[in-house]
Amino acid sequence: MDDWKTYKRYKRGAGGTPGGLGTFFLGLIMTLIGGYLLLNQIQVSSGFFSWRYGLFGGVDISAFGVTLIFFLIGVGFIFVNGRSKIGWLLTSSSFLLILIGVLSTLRVYLRTTSLYILLAILILFVGGLGLMARSLRAVE
Repeated sequence: MDDWKTYKRYKRGAGGTPGGLGTFFLGLIMTLIGGYLLLNQIQVSSGFFSWRYGLFGGVDISAFGVTLIFFLIGVGFIFVNGRSKIGWLLTSSSFLLILIGVLSTLRVYLRTTSLYILLAILILFVGGLGLMARSLRAVE
């Protein structure tokens, strides 16, 4: 009888609960497959590199190009002196501006697909999340 209590105490499922390790892994596999298929159907494009503005009476200069120039100047300062505050400021702020520029101009499209395929993908993804949540819940 004492061995059974010890077995029950050490037999734990996902997250230390007796919810079921098999259910957790089935949910994980379903979520990974559904997530992969969903992300595979999404098309992302960016227009940051084509974003332009006029400078000095209409000279057309790419915003990315100007930001990249300041980024490279900052990197140059850092290579000359690793403690250069102006170098770190130029590099980090230029990198942040490039990142913001790319992320703010992203266009996300869902590729053309049938409703049946979309429902299958979403059921796999959400059903897998539900199975994982169920396996982490303590069963009494």
